[in-house]
Amino acid sequence: MKTVDHLLKNLILDQVGEQLYNGVSKSIGSPIVFGGQVIAQSLNAAYRSITNGRILHSMHAYFLEAGQLDLPITYKVSIMREGGSFSTRRVTALQGEKVIFILAASFHKKESGYDHQDPMPIKVKQPEELLSWDDMLEQMGDFMPKQFKTFLEIDRPIMFKPSRINNPLEQEDLPPNLDVWFKLKGDTSEINYETCQQILAYVSDYNVLTTALNPHASEANYGNMQMASLDHSMWFFRAFDLNDWMLFSIESPSASNARGFTRGHIYTRDGHLIASVCQEGLMRKRK
Repeated sequence: MKTVDHLLKNLILDQVGEQLYNGVSKSIGSPIVFGGQVIAQSLNAAYRSITNGRILHSMHAYFLEAGQLDLPITYKVSIMREGGSFSTRRVTALQGEKVIFILAASFHKKESGYDHQDPMPIKVKQPEELLSWDDMLEQMGDFMPKQFKTFLEIDRPIMFKPSRINNPLEQEDLPPNLDVWFKLKGDTSEINYETCQQILAYVSDYNVLTTALNPHASEANYGNMQMASLDHSMWFFRAFDLNDWMLFSIESPSASNARGFTRGHIYTRDGHLIASVCQEGLMRKRK
């Protein structure tokens, strides 16, 4: 996938029955299905059952089994509640008879109320001052470990610019945080807000769990660790569009018992907090 148009074709599902949808998978360099894709496709399915204009405000998901790239994923939507202000949906993702993922999502009617937010980090460089993943591959690809280089060579519809470039050859422990700018490749001017939320959910599974490896980078790396998302939660606060760079500010407060916990805030370039994310993932040393 090279542009946002390719991403949209991947996220928009085919209806195959009543509240039943099929999706296909695209690799991002992993031998299994990317978790962000399953989240976004599940939200696409859930939104098909919302007919009263309500907007997604929170979702909570569990990854139960690794998805296979060569098999279609079937999404079954259950209407759990239609209240006066909120609508609740459950989505079950299956490959064959195997449940690989479950999601609960809540949709809220538009209402006015009080407003406050945490400020955006102020010491982060602007994206124009930073190298993208594509820039890193071009300038430093010959010196990268093979597995990391192969990951960066995958075509993506998103540009990522981390505020700090971790040198995999130095093997030194790093702070448990990371700020990453991201932007979609291609024209996003005609994308509606509901679809913007699905795309943001897709992006939100990038960079989060690897942040929990930073304090252990002197020993831990992609080659000697088994890593997988276990759960993923997300809250949407304010309307946004995808026409400019956004900042994903991530931290990892804890790692223990072969699991890492991460949380992050997503800001527009002008400082509006639009969403927050929490994830716990498997961080198991390979024997």
